Amino acid sequence: MFEVFRNAWKLADLRKKILYTLLIILIFRLGASIFVPFLDTDRISSVLGMDSGNGSLFSYWDQMTGGSLSNGTLFAMSITPYINASIIIQLLTVAIKPLERLAKEGDEGRKKLNKINKLVALGLAIFQAVAFYITLRNGGVVKYTDGFVGVLAAIAIVGCFVAGASLIIWLGDQISEKGIGNGISMILFAGIVSRIPSDIIGLFNTIQTDIKNAIFVPIILVIYVAMITLVVLMTNAERKIPVQYAKRVVGRKMYGGQSSYIPIKVAMSGVMPIIFAMSIMSLPSTICFFFGIDGTGTSFWDGFVRLFSTSSWLYAVLYFVLIIGFNYFYVAIQYNPIQIANDLKKNNGAIPGYRPGQPTADFINNSLSKVTLIGAIFLGFIAIFPIIFQNLSGIQGLSLGGTTILIVVGVSLETVRSLESQMMMRHHKGFLE
Repeated sequence: MFEVFRNAWKLADLRKKILYTLLIILIFRLGASIFVPFLDTDRISSVLGMDSGNGSLFSYWDQMTGGSLSNGTLFAMSITPYINASIIIQLLTVAIKPLERLAKEGDEGRKKLNKINKLVALGLAIFQAVAFYITLRNGGVVKYTDGFVGVLAAIAIVGCFVAGASLIIWLGDQISEKGIGNGISMILFAGIVSRIPSDIIGLFNTIQTDIKNAIFVPIILVIYVAMITLVVLMTNAERKIPVQYAKRVVGRKMYGGQSSYIPIKVAMSGVMPIIFAMSIMSLPSTICFFFGIDGTGTSFWDGFVRLFSTSSWLYAVLYFVLIIGFNYFYVAIQYNPIQIANDLKKNNGAIPGYRPGQPTADFINNSLSKVTLIGAIFLGFIAIFPIIFQNLSGIQGLSLGGTTILIVVGVSLETVRSLESQMMMRHHKGFLE
C-alpha cells in the first residue's frame, strides 16, 4: 500500500489530487473543533448516556463522527443523515419502479438519484437536528431555553447542526470529483481515525484503574492485527465462476471463443449489514433513554435496557443473527442471478456444464448463497468478537472495534485500488510491478 502511495506521489496530477484530499480532510477536522453556541459541551456525554456504555445509538454516532457529537461541535451529526438517506434510497429503488429505472440509466440516472439522495439527507438532517436539540434541552445542556432568546438559541443550534451536515456532504463531493477515492467514505474514515488517540488514552486509563488489565494490552494488539489481516483477506476474496463465450462470425471476422469468469465477492455487502443491525439493536435502549430510563434502576424497563446493552450476551446473539439476515437481504437487492444468466445468453456466453437460461441462473444463485453465508458469518464474527472479548476481559470501549476496522480497512483498500487504476490509465506499468 505504501509503495502505491509513493509511486502515485511521483505523478504531478495524482500528487495534486492527494494534497487536495488531505486539504479537505483538514477542513473537516477543523470544523469538528468549532463548538455550537449556547451549549454546555462538558455535559453532553453524560446527558446522552455515552459514559454508561449502554449501547445507545448516540454512542454509535459519536464513534462515526470522530467524537464531534459528544463535544457538541459543528459536525456533530457528521454524515449520518447522508448514510441513512442512502440506505432509504437503495431500499426504495427495489420497491419503486421509477427509481429502479433511474438506477439503470447510467451516469445521468445516478446523478438524478444523487440529487434525490441529497434532498432526503437534508430532510433527515433537519429532523435529527431538531430531535437532538430537544434531547439536549431536556437534559439541561442548552443554556437559554425561555422566551425570545430561547427561540433564537434553538434556531442557531439546529441551524448549525444542519449546516454542518450539509457542509460535510459538499466536502465529500469535492473529494469524489477532484480528489482520491469516494469522498463520503474518506470523511467517515477521517472521523474514525481521529478517535484512535483518545481510544488509546482511554485504554491506558483503564489500566491505571486496575493494573490487572495491563496483561490484556498485548493481547488486544495481537487480536486487532489478526482482525485487520482477516478483513484484508476476506475483502479481497472472491468466487470466480468460469464463463466460456462461443465463437461467432461477423463479416469476415471471428469473435468470441474466449474464457472469462464472473467474480462474486465474499464480502460484497461491506459494512452495510453491520450498520443496519447496529441501528436496530440500539433502538430499544435509545427509545428508553428518551423516557429517562438508563438501565441503572430495578424496574422492568431498566432490566429491559440492560438486556440490550453491549455487555449483554443476548445483544451479541441477536446482533449476529441480524447481521446474517441483513447480509442476505443486501446481497439480494444488489445481485440478480436471472439477469446475469440472461445477459450471458445474449452475449453467447455459458457456464461450462450448465445450459443457458434457468439452469445457469440456479447455479449462480446456489453459488451466491454459499458465498453470502461465508461472508455473513465473517461479518458477524468481526462485529461480535470485540463484544465477547469486552465481556470476558471487563475492558470497556471495544464493542465498536469490529465495525471501525471494517470501515478503515475497506476505505484504505478502496483508495489503493483507485490509485492503481489511475496509474494504469496513465500507462505507468512499471510502478505497479
